[in-house]
Amino acid sequence: MSLVKRIKMLCDERTVTFAEVEREIGISNGQIRRWDNVSPKSETLQKVADYFDVSTDYLLGRTNEKRYYDLTEKDELAIQRELKKIINGEDVDNAFAAFDGRILDELDEEDRELLIASWENTLRLTKRMAKQKFTPNKYRD
Repeated sequence: MSLVKRIKMLCDERTVTFAEVEREIGISNGQIRRWDNVSPKSETLQKVADYFDVSTDYLLGRTNEKRYYDLTEKDELAIQRELKKIINGEDVDNAFAAFDGRILDELDEEDRELLIASWENTLRLTKRMAKQKFTPNKYRD
C-alpha cells in the first residue's frame, strides 16, 4: 500500500480530509497527493505520523503496526493466560491475588461477564502502558 493510500485510510478513520490534515500540520495545500510522485521531507512525514499517532515506518509501509506499543498476538495470548489464572485464583503474584474465585459463582451471568471483561481490559491497558514506558528508544520508531 502506498504512502498516500495509508494516509487516506487514516483520514477516513478520523473522518478528516487531506486539506484539513495539511492545514493542521502546516504544509501547503495538495502536498500529500503529490507524494505519489515525489518523496516527502522526513520532517513533514514525521508531522503526519505525529498527527495520526502512528509510526513513520507504518506510513511508509515497512510495518503493519501503527505504534511500537500496540499489542502483538503474543501479548494477547499472554493476557488470556493471565486472565485464566486470575479467574481460577491461581495467580498469587498479581494484584488480583486477594480475589477469591468463588465470588464469580455467586454473580449472575451478566455481572460475571462484566467483571471478567473489566479484568481483561485492565490487563491489556497495563501491558500497553508497560510497553510504552519500558521499550528502549532504539526499538521505537
